[in-house]
Amino acid sequence: MRFMTTSDNASGTPETPDESAADAAPAPTGVAAQDWDQAATDPQYRAAVVDLLGALAYGELAAFERLADDAKLAPTLVDKSELAKMASAEFHHFERITNRLTEIGADATQAMEPFVAALDGFHKQTAPSDWLEGLVKAYVGDSIASDFYREVAARLDADTRQLVLAVLDDTGHASFAVEKVRAAIDADPRLGGRLALWARRLMGEALSQSQRVVADRDALSTMLVGGVADGFDLAEVGRMFSRITEAHTKRMAALGLAA
Repeated sequence: MRFMTTSDNASGTPETPDESAADAAPAPTGVAAQDWDQAATDPQYRAAVVDLLGALAYGELAAFERLADDAKLAPTLVDKSELAKMASAEFHHFERITNRLTEIGADATQAMEPFVAALDGFHKQTAPSDWLEGLVKAYVGDSIASDFYREVAARLDADTRQLVLAVLDDTGHASFAVEKVRAAIDADPRLGGRLALWARRLMGEALSQSQRVVADRDALSTMLVGGVADGFDLAEVGRMFSRITEAHTKRMAALGLAA
């Protein structure tokens, strides 16, 4: 996962964010109203941001590697080139995050290291068996992580929030995956059942892995449950995961699959 890496906003269409929701969002307060220099005076907040960026950076690097591998399964040269372009975009995101880690005085490799085993384990457990499973994984699985990061970004300082949202920009994989998967199901409706089961497995693995990663990192977990950065309370954490689940259901519908 971005803990995976493809972004879209399931509150709107698969390709278009819900602009009305953004317009209705309340003005930032607390840490979210500060810049990095102000917020980073709290060492616990700084540690949480380094963790968050480390996880996101390794997710981007893993996405680059996975897209490059998926390109080998592509049935046409056009498909292969499209995935290659997406992989390149993910690597640029990776570079942007690691550059930021260096700017704030963190070692990018050390920041990523705590997340390597968990994220590699996730990808090993959810290795696609074919081209279509790879597309579903990138669209459904990666989008779960994007939703999570967007939820957290709303509570970050302005500089970090801007960076996180920028690297979650859709590389084009969302609309590409929807088009290809729906066309395949239209051509062979029997594929729908297998891909729906695969997507449900991805959902379960992604949420479980996200929760384990956060729980293992004290600074991140403290931020999420309100210790720093105006984080969520426990009830809001539950609502957050409910929103992520609802977004997953919408993405499944966009693919023509039953949730």
